[in-house]
Formats: sequence, structure tokens, C-alpha cells
Amino acid sequence: MSRKLEGKIAVVTGGSSGIGLATAKRFAMEGAQVFITGRRKTELDKAVAVIGAKATGIQADSSNLTDLNHLYERVKAEAGRIDVLYVNAGGGSMLPLGAITEEQYDDTFNRNVKGVLFTVQKALPLLVDGASVILTSSNVSIKGTPAFSVYSASKAAVRNFARSWTLDLKSRGIRVNVISPGPIKTPGLVDLAGPDAAQQQDLLDYMATTVPLGRVGDPEEVASVAAFLASSDSSYIAGTEIFVDGGQAQV
Repeated sequence: MSRKLEGKIAVVTGGSSGIGLATAKRFAMEGAQVFITGRRKTELDKAVAVIGAKATGIQADSSNLTDLNHLYERVKAEAGRIDVLYVNAGGGSMLPLGAITEEQYDDTFNRNVKGVLFTVQKALPLLVDGASVILTSSNVSIKGTPAFSVYSASKAAVRNFARSWTLDLKSRGIRVNVISPGPIKTPGLVDLAGPDAAQQQDLLDYMATTVPLGRVGDPEEVASVAAFLASSDSSYIAGTEIFVDGGQAQV
């Protein structure tokens, strides 16, 4: 492996499972020192063990500004800077119009919009000039999905953050880009079907039929794109969105 992130300091929020964990592993394999966050300590500790010696876990809820302050205090004390910030933490639930609650709205927008905003804003003093900031959106931000309007709208906001922040940060050469996955086999996806394993598999099988490539993606396939955006290979890419969805929202 070329180790394209050798000597870099990377922060991955929501790094204890799924896409975040796969990306943190890839960043470490590429040579980066990686700080990961997660809300649940047990899962966070397991993730650190999987990634290895180049990983540090910090328990944090990205929608909690006190937790974000603690995160960046640790990063400043232990590394002094951030070269790559992958803002991956988020989530949501499904409710159709007519059943949407204030609680669901607040939970989704706090995690996917407020959390993303302040994760980036509070990182600014530590981000080096020329840093790479990567945001996780979703391909549902550009398409209609039954019972998923609140989540989809929150991810559309993330897409505009990248456009606007690219302009806000142009004097520092900080590149802000978005990865928008389609159906990826992660705990967050299968949990939408509930705890029953058969129902979870039924969901994955159905989603595979909606993808031109005929399958659900793996977290490592998203991690490969994140590694590209984190590295100098993408040095002239800013404010853009890369869909990792097997063509689902593209054809």
C-alpha cells in the first residue's frame, strides 16, 4: 500500500461502526494517526482494538457542543493539528408525513445538521491550511423516499454546507467535499428493518434490486473514496459530491 496519509492527523466522527469504522481503518492503513468518536464506549473500545495502535477513541455525541469541545481539547493536546476531518456521525429514522413528530425532527436535524455544522466550526482552529474536510450525506438527498423525508432533507443541508464552506474557507485552501452513499451494509441500515435477522436480510435483498449494479455496497467501498478525498490525489477537488451508490440515484 502506498500509505498516502503517512504522518497525517485524521479525525473520524461516528467511527465505531459501519462506514466510519471502515474509513478509520483505511486511514490508519494509509499511515494516519486517527482519532475516532462514538456515543457508546463499549463499541468505541472495540473499534479502537480493531484499528490498532494508530487509533485513539474519544466518547462523544457530535450534537453535544460540550462533547465536541472535549474532543478537540484531546486532539490539540495529543496531536496539535488536524489534516483530515471526516464528519461521518449521524443517523435518522423513518416516519411518513402525517406521523412525523417534533422529537424525530429534532433528533435527526441535531445529529445530521447541527452536529455537522459545529463539528467543522469547532475544528477550524486545529485544521491546517490545505486540510481535507469530508462530509457524509446520502443519495436520498436528491431523490424521493417514502417515510424518509426528514432524514433526506437533513442530508440535503449537508450538501449545501460543502458548497458554502468551500467559499468560506477558500483563503485557507481547505477542501470540503461530500460522500453520498447509497445502500451500504451497515448496522444503521439493517436496523431500519428492526431486530429480526430475516427481516434485515429481506431489506438488503430488496435494496439490491433497486441498484443497477445489483447489490448492496460494503463500507470499505466508501472508505476507499474517503481515502482518495483525504489524500493529495484529490488536491483539485473541492465543493463536490461523490455518489457511492452503485448507480442507484444516477440512472
